[in-house]
Amino acid sequence: MRSEEYPAVSNSSLLTPHSFPQDIPRSSLFIIITIYKLSHYMLILSSNSPRRQELLAGLDIPYKVFVIDGIDESFPSSLPAELVAEYIAVKKATPYKDDIKGTDNIVLTADTVVVCDNDILGKPHDEADAIRMLHFLSGKTHQVYTGVCLTSENKQKHFTVKTDVTFRELTNEEIEYYVSKYQPFDKAGAYGIQEWIGYVGIKGIKGSYYNVMGLPVRRIYEELKNFTPQDK
Repeated sequence: MRSEEYPAVSNSSLLTPHSFPQDIPRSSLFIIITIYKLSHYMLILSSNSPRRQELLAGLDIPYKVFVIDGIDESFPSSLPAELVAEYIAVKKATPYKDDIKGTDNIVLTADTVVVCDNDILGKPHDEADAIRMLHFLSGKTHQVYTGVCLTSENKQKHFTVKTDVTFRELTNEEIEYYVSKYQPFDKAGAYGIQEWIGYVGIKGIKGSYYNVMGLPVRRIYEELKNFTPQDK
């Protein structure tokens, strides 16, 4: 089953060379031209996550959301934890290959995992599981890995971005309050860095904040600038 297509969030699709202001600074013009070139390709985000949609929209590159449901996200038990997210992101891209034949479409698939003491924490099954995960993360530094895959008809590029996140010691009351109010059952590791638990519980991060939210947008921007769908 395929989900409904959504219109592009950004207005960048309205850009044309004739719409560029005549007195725009050279540095700004370079960025606008870059975005204009990227707008010639249809970027497809394979994610229903509001956070990923918001982050991608922040790049000012037009895109659509198109999700193929029921993709197997399993991975080999022998796979190193730091490679799991990228493995799943590539696996998510496979069903789109027929849909993008004969087009300049670029499909963006992604997956995020939380790793602590070499244990992979996915999305919690229920409230008790979420509470267990947050107790496990409390007072420790863990890693957030987001794997990203860019796929066109003739080309594929995939990569992983890591961020280290350190929680202070969390109290039982804080954990239970957060889980009860914010219901973090759709988030790897049972927390959202942009939510209350991130405000009060995270001592520091090393790496991309947006990567922890689910999409390493700076790296994606750099990769898209160098990604030409027609390349073989």
